[in-house]
Amino acid sequence: MRSLRFRHAARTTALGTAALAAALSLTACQGGDPSTADSAAPAANAPAARPAADDGNGSDKGAAASGADSAMDSGSRGGGASGSGPTEAKPASDRHTGKHADTPANTRQAGGKDDGPVTRACDGGNTKLTLKPVTRPLNHMLLTVTNTGSTACNAYYYPFLRFGEAQSVPQVFEESKPQAVVTLNPGQSAYAGVMTSSADGSGTGGYSTRKLSVSFQGRAGSGSSGPSANVPLGKAVYVDSTLTVTYWQSDMGDALMY
Repeated sequence: MRSLRFRHAARTTALGTAALAAALSLTACQGGDPSTADSAAPAANAPAARPAADDGNGSDKGAAASGADSAMDSGSRGGGASGSGPTEAKPASDRHTGKHADTPANTRQAGGKDDGPVTRACDGGNTKLTLKPVTRPLNHMLLTVTNTGSTACNAYYYPFLRFGEAQSVPQVFEESKPQAVVTLNPGQSAYAGVMTSSADGSGTGGYSTRKLSVSFQGRAGSGSSGPSANVPLGKAVYVDSTLTVTYWQSDMGDALMY
């Protein structure tokens, strides 16, 4: 009887020990790192990644956006260079016509052609002349020629003056010769200074007249060219052997320096 109770107690103890061992084993399996278990759980339950939506043209919007981000990032690292590449320099042009703006502004054109240099001489047929007295210098007058034609002309050398019935033209102030021929566009004027007599009275053969004829020189400078012009005088002008004229000048002040 005692032996039976001992075996029953031993069996109960063995069963209790086995149950305790199983409980400890289960606890050990569930113990782990709580943070690891929590972070792993969502990953296990997360839905599968969806492919980027297709725009209907076979292009992947996600890939395009990624490529654009990469290009912008590359441009930022490259000093702000545009993703479209360097801009080609173009010559200056008229924005409306596309023509290059390199035509000289002073080119004279007629019918699409350059007229070239002016060679026509001014004469009595394409000009108007006036002779006016001035206060300074003494015994001087100002001769003005104005282009009344429709094209430019050159006032070559100096004018040939004939006061009254004079048989010769007056001498010229050689130091007044300009560096270039005076060209007159329509409406423009040139000037010549005229010393009618010497201020100290050293001239001879003086006389007064109200008649003046002016002739023009040609390019060759070998005599008068073209028609002459009669210049009206408001009152009689006294001239003597010292009568002298300047070369044609483009400036009035230059004409009255001699």
